[in-house]
Amino acid sequence: MKYILLVGDGMGDLPVPEIDNKTPLEAANTPTMDRLARHGEMLLVRTVPEGFAPGSDVANLSLLGYEPEKYYTGRAPIEAASMGVEIAPDEIAFRCNLVTLDHSQPGKIIMRDFSAGHIATAEAAELITAVQESCGNEQFTFYPGISYRHLLIVKGGLPSLTTVPPHDYMDQDVSEPYSAYLRIEQLRKLMEKSASILATHPVNRHRMLDGLKPANSLWPWGEGRPLKLESFRQRYGVDGTLISAVDLLKGMGICAGLRIVNVEGATGYLDTNYEGKAAAALQALTDNDFVLVHVEAPDEAGHQGLLKEKIQAIEDFDARIVKPIVEEMERRNEPFRVVVTMDHYTPLCRRTHEDWPVPMLLYDSRGTEQPSGLAYSEANVQRAVAENGLNLDSGARFIARFLEKESQP
Repeated sequence: MKYILLVGDGMGDLPVPEIDNKTPLEAANTPTMDRLARHGEMLLVRTVPEGFAPGSDVANLSLLGYEPEKYYTGRAPIEAASMGVEIAPDEIAFRCNLVTLDHSQPGKIIMRDFSAGHIATAEAAELITAVQESCGNEQFTFYPGISYRHLLIVKGGLPSLTTVPPHDYMDQDVSEPYSAYLRIEQLRKLMEKSASILATHPVNRHRMLDGLKPANSLWPWGEGRPLKLESFRQRYGVDGTLISAVDLLKGMGICAGLRIVNVEGATGYLDTNYEGKAAAALQALTDNDFVLVHVEAPDEAGHQGLLKEKIQAIEDFDARIVKPIVEEMERRNEPFRVVVTMDHYTPLCRRTHEDWPVPMLLYDSRGTEQPSGLAYSEANVQRAVAENGLNLDSGARFIARFLEKESQP
């Protein structure tokens, strides 16, 4: 049996007045997901335990069956694992975004873009390398990542610092959280010096000339110490592969002992290499029995409040990930189970994550005793679950059901 977990990050949403009060998932043309849902079963799963922030770190850890209450240590350590950066006992890792801040309003700092306009990886690497060369020292070390997502390792940590995710503050005043960085003397010097370097760097000068948003500031957040997991194979008796553009998911897979496939051209946005991801998943299924394919684009569009782009991201997910994988598995005539889900909601009107239970479809090529008969949508899953009671209170319970284990670990 092959087990295929397809994750459209942040795909869930609320009804949008501009599209007749449909959600983007309902408005999108998703024939393959709808076919699977009609012939499969639907379930709700709580991926974010009570008391946890609804981030992709917590939610995807839960989707893999690892209880955040037991294992979660922070976002940045997971990304560090993907980048091959070891964290010493006296160090703390921070995710470090390149962001666009607007200082033009007196007394205010506005977060114009948490991703600096989805800056290209090559451009971002130039900027982070320049910051490391000028600001890196025994206490602070920077490592370039993908697009706007980078890593800062702080020796000795910064125990008095409280951080916030920049994607929660799009077009909002961030003067108060920004001031938290400035209250720590060493960090204030780092932020001010790095901002000066970024402002005058040729990459940003060219971006502004081209009408693009400059990456004019660093934004450290998501701090933590190393994540330690028992392997997915030890936990569930299945070998697996994980495919994603982002270091967060890849680091999680590394910590879980999954094989990581780096797909050329995978960006974490609308321009990602969907075909390469689908092909990599199908190749992985010749050797492994489990594969997770993660697509970031719906979440990115949700954070920016972009309706058209979110619908496009969902349609691309259906047509360029779900369809080719499912059709090839059907052609191979090999039994498989596939789950299509989101890790969390990212509603356009809120532009941040929500911790609501996520709607899933589970399709088994061998057949389903009571198929839902419904297309895949948030409302239809709620309707189906009201009838069949498939409302699971943890990712561990979900993965046990998906992998056909008698009970969770």
